Amino acid sequence: MKIQRLLGITMLLLSQRRVNAQTFADKFEVSLRTIYRDLETINTAGIPIVSYTGYDGGYEIMEQFRIDRQIVTFDDLQSILVALKGVQASLEDKEMEDLLTKIKALVVRSEQNQMEDSGETLIFDTNLWHGGGLKDKSMLVSLRQASKNRKVVSFLYTNTDGIGEQREVEPIGIAWKGYAWYLYAYCRLRNDYRTFRLSRVNSLRIHLEHFTNKGVRMSELDARWGNQETGPSVPLLLHFRSRLRVRVEEAFGLDNTEIQEDGSILVRTSYPNNHWMYGMILSYGPDVRVLEPAFVADKIRIQGEQIANNYNYPADGIEP
Repeated sequence: MKIQRLLGITMLLLSQRRVNAQTFADKFEVSLRTIYRDLETINTAGIPIVSYTGYDGGYEIMEQFRIDRQIVTFDDLQSILVALKGVQASLEDKEMEDLLTKIKALVVRSEQNQMEDSGETLIFDTNLWHGGGLKDKSMLVSLRQASKNRKVVSFLYTNTDGIGEQREVEPIGIAWKGYAWYLYAYCRLRNDYRTFRLSRVNSLRIHLEHFTNKGVRMSELDARWGNQETGPSVPLLLHFRSRLRVRVEEAFGLDNTEIQEDGSILVRTSYPNNHWMYGMILSYGPDVRVLEPAFVADKIRIQGEQIANNYNYPADGIEP
């Protein structure tokens, strides 16, 4: 356990600028005295650790120190390569391709043979089987480069209601969230940071104008938006037919599902009251019934009737 903790402390110091002793103690669930002894042990072993006092105090490894490839195992490199291959499959970026080549160069020849003989046990690929998703993969590369070079971009953005609007933004970066790519950017129209789903972006244009970084990181924006809801939360009580048991348990989790005597399923959950929630419920078709609240059930019924009305008109078209 001590060896693992010493290695963990070293890795944290290598990956972060400065870490205080309490952070180490909380992470490894040991006392501050133990951490101080560990840091002294690491320093004695030849890894130069510098301590700083004051409000922003803590410990860090000297700027010039680097750790060699021996600390990274064959399995570590194989996992890194799998992840990079998956990203490259989506980005088709020359820089990512060069990075793959560099990582492969760290694998010695005997390990390369071992990698080929062992075969792949994990595939990471953001591309969808049915061919959906992002229409223009070059958009990913262009936005990534614009974010890196801090160039202003503009595009026509279509919202969930199908309304298009011209936007001019300062791109921060791109992120894969769930099953879609998003652009994190400062929107000059809204005077605030926004996310833009790339499948709704059209007529992308990269400007020559450079913008000044406002000091906001992608990780900060991700945390900010991750803690926000897009509408007031609505407690739901849903009743599903038994044939949907596997799908329902996967979607809502075992803790939120209750199997009835007849095999049907009750689900208690809550979601923000927005278009996505109603679309999610309607995606289960006639196999779900909203028991609570009544206003959600009424809206689902009305939308169902509107869908049915689309098929009450001649086959050559729907109602104007």
